[in-house]
Amino acid sequence: MANGQWYPPEWPDRIRALASGELTPATPRRAATVMLLREGDGEPEVHMLRRRASMAFAGGAYAYPGGGVDPRDDDHLVRWAGPTRASWAARLGVGDEAEAQAIVCAAVRETYEEAGVLLAGPTPETVVGDTTGDDWEADREALVARDLSFAEFLDRRNLHLRSDLLAAWARWITPEFEPRRYDTFFFVAALPEGQRTRNASTEADRTVWITPSEAAARYDAGELLMMPPTIATLRALTSHRTPGATLTAAPTQDMTPVLAQAHLEGTTLILTWPGHDEFTKHIPKTTHQ
Repeated sequence: MANGQWYPPEWPDRIRALASGELTPATPRRAATVMLLREGDGEPEVHMLRRRASMAFAGGAYAYPGGGVDPRDDDHLVRWAGPTRASWAARLGVGDEAEAQAIVCAAVRETYEEAGVLLAGPTPETVVGDTTGDDWEADREALVARDLSFAEFLDRRNLHLRSDLLAAWARWITPEFEPRRYDTFFFVAALPEGQRTRNASTEADRTVWITPSEAAARYDAGELLMMPPTIATLRALTSHRTPGATLTAAPTQDMTPVLAQAHLEGTTLILTWPGHDEFTKHIPKTTHQ
């Protein structure tokens, strides 16, 4: 491949099955992922993890901490700091405040589960410091195992979720021809002072802090494997010089969902992502059949 775009070999057959009516699209599940930023040399660095090569989906690809919404993420109102749930619902383009809370909670929870970073504090104006103690780790593991809901975790520790430390950046929906589909909301956040990241994910074999420019250059050279949403959001980060500037620019980002489209021209399958021409692929039928 000329670059590091992750491209499953089974896609053409699945796309043709969808077009012929042999494949019924799965309903996408809500998910959230966070581009965690820290100060760098002239450009922020972003925290990325590499998915284990053994993973069935995008093995070996670089991504951000994230995962699916837990049904319990909106089971009751949590202590909340920052923009109102109604404001978040409008920004995310979702139907109600409970759904907005669930998505924001998923972003904060997954960042804690996979990177050990917690965007919450004992008051609406503060954020917790070091979260590496044994008691914190026990709670984190209980969250991962779903033995503890995030709302219960926040209540137990009398913490306020700091939604003001997050900003919505983009929204991508897994193509209809994928068996496991996600409606994923991408957020940006700055690493809180006193906290540090670590590889706490069982799905990743390494983590890195890297500037978006370097990551994009290594993707272009075919050195780093990424899915289209990952490299697209990385490229969008490169024009901002600090984490603060990135967060300030977030409200201007388009939250229109990006969904891949496929059609046939003769025997050639054309795969496109609206607004992202670099991912367009022309797949001759003879290549895969």
